[in-house]
Amino acid sequence: MSPEPTLSPALQLLLWHSALWTEQEAAPLGPASSLPQSFLIKCLEQVRKVQGDGTELQEKLVTEAVGRAVEGTLCATCKMCHPEEMVLFGHSLGIPQVSLSSCPSQALQLTGCLRQLHSSLFLYQGLLQTLEGISLELAPTLDMLRLDIADFATTIWQQMEELGTAPALQPTRGATPALPSAFQRRVGGLLVASHLQSFLELVHRVLCRLAQP
Repeated sequence: MSPEPTLSPALQLLLWHSALWTEQEAAPLGPASSLPQSFLIKCLEQVRKVQGDGTELQEKLVTEAVGRAVEGTLCATCKMCHPEEMVLFGHSLGIPQVSLSSCPSQALQLTGCLRQLHSSLFLYQGLLQTLEGISLELAPTLDMLRLDIADFATTIWQQMEELGTAPALQPTRGATPALPSAFQRRVGGLLVASHLQSFLELVHRVLCRLAQP
């Protein structure tokens, strides 16, 4: 039985950086809303499902990165040996890091929060689509993750419709990052998966707070 691949120091730092970003974004929440408990419970279940898919994708991406010495290549040829440098590289690729500025606030903006959540999920669908072709082994995990994110986004949209706060039109997907090379898709995949997990931690916290009586 082959040993488990270990994370390189730069990858460990990247994951730590994402966790720190989540903690910094976790400002005090405002009062709980009057959203239906059934909706909040369903959302929490969907968040956990997407988190599980995202964890599986992240683990597989890290395994591939270690196996293909992606991190060594980043440090040796691109001079990206620290998480901040990888994040800057992500910006150069056009990979955004979304937030929920309308949710963790003293005066919760319910309409804005739901719209931000929906548009962020829609954005991640597009980001994951750019990773198609990264490897045959990752294709099923990517497909499942995109499907579960789409289901979660649909749940949010339906609740906005019930509240009468849904926009007149579904959002349109803007320009997605161009990741033409296999190297860019692997690095982009690591960044997208890391950002997604940080985003989901924030969503989970917001939903738990809203679900409190």
